[in-house]
Amino acid sequence: MEVVVKLRPYQQTAHDAAVRYMGLSTDPFCIVAATGAGKSLIIAALADTIHAKTGKRILCLAPSAELVVQNAEKFLATGSPASIYSASAGGRCLRHKVVFASPLTVKNRISAFQKHGTDGYALIVLDECHQITPTIKGIIEAIRMANPNVRVCGLTATPYRLGSGYIFVKWPDGKANGEKSCRTPYFTQCVDEIGARALIDMGYLTPPVIGQINADGYDTGGLVANRMGNFDKAAVDQAYHGHGRKTSAIVADIVAKSRNRAGVLIFAATVQHAYEVMASLPPEYSAIVTGETPRRERKRMLRDFRARKLKYMVNVSVLTVGFDAPHVDVVAILRKTESVGLLQQIVGRGLRLDGGKDDCLVLDYTTNLDDHCPDGDLFSPVIRAGAPPKEGGDVEVICPECGTINEVSMNGEYEDYEHDEAGYILDLEGEQVQSEHGHIAMHYGRRCMGLTPVGAQGKHERCDYRWTSKECPHCEAPNDIAARYCAECKGEIVDPNEKLHADFKALKRDPTKPQTDDVVRMECVPGVSRAGNKTMRVEFVTKWRQFTIWLMPDGTHTRAMRDWRMFADATNDGEASPRTVSYSKDAESGFFRVLGYDRAPDMEPET
Repeated sequence: MEVVVKLRPYQQTAHDAAVRYMGLSTDPFCIVAATGAGKSLIIAALADTIHAKTGKRILCLAPSAELVVQNAEKFLATGSPASIYSASAGGRCLRHKVVFASPLTVKNRISAFQKHGTDGYALIVLDECHQITPTIKGIIEAIRMANPNVRVCGLTATPYRLGSGYIFVKWPDGKANGEKSCRTPYFTQCVDEIGARALIDMGYLTPPVIGQINADGYDTGGLVANRMGNFDKAAVDQAYHGHGRKTSAIVADIVAKSRNRAGVLIFAATVQHAYEVMASLPPEYSAIVTGETPRRERKRMLRDFRARKLKYMVNVSVLTVGFDAPHVDVVAILRKTESVGLLQQIVGRGLRLDGGKDDCLVLDYTTNLDDHCPDGDLFSPVIRAGAPPKEGGDVEVICPECGTINEVSMNGEYEDYEHDEAGYILDLEGEQVQSEHGHIAMHYGRRCMGLTPVGAQGKHERCDYRWTSKECPHCEAPNDIAARYCAECKGEIVDPNEKLHADFKALKRDPTKPQTDDVVRMECVPGVSRAGNKTMRVEFVTKWRQFTIWLMPDGTHTRAMRDWRMFADATNDGEASPRTVSYSKDAESGFFRVLGYDRAPDMEPET
């Protein structure tokens, strides 16, 4: 079969690395390819090669209809036929062996993809694989039931996720991501990395230039992301909305800096914010695209933007992935994001080559670049999995067992001590310093992140070496220092004293369990119910929580009379605060009920 599309050298290298890996292992792997590297061509070449080698089917999943169609078109350029199975892309065809599809459409007809033998699937390709979802994982597992040896290859420009860090364990050079930057990765290995810096040096991408801001940026100090990476709506309103003068000054700065440039992409925080931005742009050359924009209207505006009939395109979380307009040479960021991946995708919109385009101007009117690229290098962001590491910075150490290089956080207390390549502190004689808990490490690394191939299928298992561990009292196997049960024999290994503390804290975290606290403060507010009866709202503040109860001093039913009498006796009719309060929360109603006063408080066990 004659291939019409010729791969660039770095694309061929990535293709060859993927093919080699698939010959050695069935574990999921990925290719990191910067925006503009031509992932669609690599996907097409891989699909063509594996189909030719095996005769089996290939499934290529992409998160949007635009990417499904784009990837399919690149494959069709090889001269081979392909099917599109995506409701949003207007097709549900499985006629050909290579299928380009969207996840939800596949999920709804998953039985059609559970084929066996030579009619089964040899490879599943995931475009934008950093967006892997439970739906995609479910599709993979369902296909694996019929094809246990199916390979999974992911491609992405941004191989990390907010909160969990890198999506793979091992880099092409064998170095492993540490626990501080890699949590619950789906992919075992990155087989090849095509970086933006290298593509710029080779002349395949446009270099970005960070522009000088001549307007006051937005005050985003009050924006704190929740665990899902989203900002509180009230804080967003305060940061962006209603700042007419500030927004108009920022837009004026963008317009001034874009005077001799071709295409400007502006990233706004919300739809309301986008319209405030639009109010200061020349209307005949500007447009807004949001998730609420009708599809036909969106296509028309993007077509006009690509044709340069429009110069300014304001968008809200739409033009970040899969959108190509090579003439874009200004990227203005007016929204704050906690996601390094999103920031990289935003900047990447302006890096594609175009005639007469020398660079792409990046304007950040928040603190994104300072937060994620503190050294000024847009292509070397700081990647963290969860909370920032403890003091002391980062250090590379070598696992004594498998030789993998691990990046771990240094213990600032031991920063100036001599240490060996494994990170253990050395004495004046060059010997490892020993304590009652074993050798002392100058870092916070626990277990090696290295991977070792095992079995005929080349599955990988994590290295067992631990810098710090505790021994199981039952089978003597080493375990993580925070483990409650042994990984080998499943026996409980929690220290009895630690268990008492853990049980106490668990009790205090669950208000539905009866408990007694010292009263820090009590406040009584008399009132009248809708029926005209006297009420008393009592607010208790303890060390562990704050809650409110309502009492009826003149109540006539048994419970109201009992609750008031108990309260009145303990507080002199609300004049004095009790020493302690015993209470529980009704799980169904959410209301608190007092069980008694001045009982002995719950006490945390002594160490």
